[in-house]
Amino acid sequence: MARVDHRGGSGGKIEEDTSQVGRLAEAGSRTLNAVEDEMPRVLLTRRQIIGFALFILSAIAFLYFVLPKLAGVGATVHRIERGDTWWIAVGVLLEVLSFGGYVVVFRAVFIRGHGRIGWRESYQITMAGLLATRLFATAGAGGVALTAWALRRSGMEPRIVACRMVAFLVILYAIYAASLLIDGIGLGTDLFPGGGSFAITIVPAIAAAVIAAVAGAMALLPGDIERRLERWASRSGRLAHWIARAAAAPALAATGIRTAVGLIRERNPGLLGAVAWWGFDISVLWATFHAFGTPPPFTVIWMAYFVGTLGNLLPLPGGLGGVEGGMIGAFAAFGVNFNLALLAVLSYRAISFWLPTLPGAVAYLQLRRTVARWREEGSTHEGAARGASEPASALQGS
Repeated sequence: MARVDHRGGSGGKIEEDTSQVGRLAEAGSRTLNAVEDEMPRVLLTRRQIIGFALFILSAIAFLYFVLPKLAGVGATVHRIERGDTWWIAVGVLLEVLSFGGYVVVFRAVFIRGHGRIGWRESYQITMAGLLATRLFATAGAGGVALTAWALRRSGMEPRIVACRMVAFLVILYAIYAASLLIDGIGLGTDLFPGGGSFAITIVPAIAAAVIAAVAGAMALLPGDIERRLERWASRSGRLAHWIARAAAAPALAATGIRTAVGLIRERNPGLLGAVAWWGFDISVLWATFHAFGTPPPFTVIWMAYFVGTLGNLLPLPGGLGGVEGGMIGAFAAFGVNFNLALLAVLSYRAISFWLPTLPGAVAYLQLRRTVARWREEGSTHEGAARGASEPASALQGS
């Protein structure tokens, strides 16, 4: 089974199983929009823009004005202005550190022996991707598309982009699943302080265990599974052909999972950036609790955070409204004071959702210029190569 070796700046050796990913490049590009020449964009009509603006305003109005009145705590939201400024500042600093962790893990997974993308370009790609995730798509699809597109335009091969994108997501969300599993069992069995019902502790832990088992089963798929199915389909009917095509996605996922496992086994220190990305972001919520009162145990904040972020799966821009409601509901299930949870969650979302918007927009514009520069450099190199070959051609013709 063919393997491609990639060496990173740390001197370590990573083996990426890409024997079948070459043939999956077309399917991967359709999934990720990574091989398009144009920057991934969201095409909106005037009606859609107006509807989007109205949705944002309605969501904010509901969260900040209607919800408090329905709950009988009309003066609660106005207390945000009286929150401890120092703790809010700590929350902002923690969010900046979270973004830094994201850049670090991005480089650890993607930028191994690929010199065109330095720290500045890594910042541009990650911040523009975060902007796309926040504003344009659910479950991070917008950020995935933009990140994959930028990597492809830098010259990275489509099969490598697809493989490493899966590995990147696996590393990030392995921490998510592990958190639900460990914290859920710990809270459900009273090993951790905070308590909580079976539904809010053990059920998420079981779901995380199932997801981990499915991912592990995918990793065990043979590296040449697609080639085997293609041979079988060539000797069978149309149904077999469709089955073989359907196997492309699991095969790509298996390759990415094995790449992620290889990075973890190498003990690449850059992978700690994934822990920083989640850990500092959770700590922002912890800081906003301090800004308005006494926080619940950190294990409760940890669990409610991950349960609440499932709201990102809803068809809402950046999970706006769904995440807030999920987190507040989770804290209510743990018996946390509703007023305190409301203030802390709304303040946390104000920091985590809106803080990257302005730098993300700037990074988006910078990334467009960077990709244009890459394109010009590629054209220059191609022209130089053609110019160098002309004398030789002329000499042969004479």
